[in-house]
Amino acid sequence: MPFSLRRTLVAISDFREGWPPARDLEPSVDAAADFWRQAPQPLPDTIAHPEVRGGYLERLPLACIRAGLVDRAEVWHHLVSADPETARRDDCGLVRRAFRISRTDPPFSSNSMRGFVKAFGAPRILCVWGLGVDEALLDACADSFKIYNSIDAPALRVPDAVSGRFDLVLTASEWQSDEVRARHPAVPCAVLPIGPEFADPDTFRPLGIEKPYDAVYVAAAQPYKRHDLFFDALAQAPRRMRALCVFGYGEMADELRRQAEERNLDVDFVGPPGVGFTEVNRLMNLAKVGVVCGVDDGAPAILTEYMLAGLPVLANAGLRCGLQYILPAAGRTADESSFAQALARIVEDAATFSPRETVLSRWTWPHSVARLMSVMADTPKGRTLGFDIDH
Repeated sequence: MPFSLRRTLVAISDFREGWPPARDLEPSVDAAADFWRQAPQPLPDTIAHPEVRGGYLERLPLACIRAGLVDRAEVWHHLVSADPETARRDDCGLVRRAFRISRTDPPFSSNSMRGFVKAFGAPRILCVWGLGVDEALLDACADSFKIYNSIDAPALRVPDAVSGRFDLVLTASEWQSDEVRARHPAVPCAVLPIGPEFADPDTFRPLGIEKPYDAVYVAAAQPYKRHDLFFDALAQAPRRMRALCVFGYGEMADELRRQAEERNLDVDFVGPPGVGFTEVNRLMNLAKVGVVCGVDDGAPAILTEYMLAGLPVLANAGLRCGLQYILPAAGRTADESSFAQALARIVEDAATFSPRETVLSRWTWPHSVARLMSVMADTPKGRTLGFDIDH
């Protein structure tokens, strides 16, 4: 059977790779379509019941396969350099493709990506995350059910000409939904952030090991993650606390290490580079409590990942997205003036919480994909495509 995207979910991240930037290598859309039609397609066999695991990029697509919304799923991103465009299958069954970028300023444009759609048709579901893609690709996918999530504190990180073309916008809070409705009254939206939702209880789980650390903070080494609040709390705590910081990436790693040493804090550091999800889970299991210190942040996936690992969460009460996950059985919030005292209390009370059970009953992927399917079925595009009948 000829290859087609008809029963496929495609998720486009705003990740870009490759250096230095390519010059004058971008084909026309028609030339790209001809190239893709003639190129061999190293495509995997369909995995009907894949495990739903990984990060936020993987879990929603895999959950949609498990729910029967699509037969297969792909994750696309942009290639900046002159390196060959790639396609590979990862071990969870997703296909990952890199397409040469045409415009490096967001929202991103790729004639190669548009040519691929022209050659093989639009996917059944198109998910666009973060800084987005241009109108031309969305128009090429007019028949797709198109979903957007900013994965950040701003509800929309794309121009109105782009965001108005989506059939559903997923937000992380009601105030974000209000912002979407103010800009696009006719665009459906729902509070269903892809980070903490679609949670994976098999990767993130208690290990029953010793916990030498009082608290762990898994976050990028970047200013908006507010490691200063964490360090201040450690410095002001009524007793000396031992902490662990895990960085996936970020330009502040060396500076944060220096600050901790200068302040004589008992903090160990891991990364960058980042470690895999299994190792992140092991590192979290070394601590009694997980913290989230940012304010201008999307609903971080780590919220429910901490909880599934058995850690109650202390979150900055100023966090703009995601506080709805801090239920009394799963953690606490504190403003910055009382964060140190709150950290000491939650560490002492850690055994009284039931964070994993809280997530298992609400936010694991079966709960989230059921809500997604219900929301999609209730939209005009969903009814046109038959989601209200099929699901």
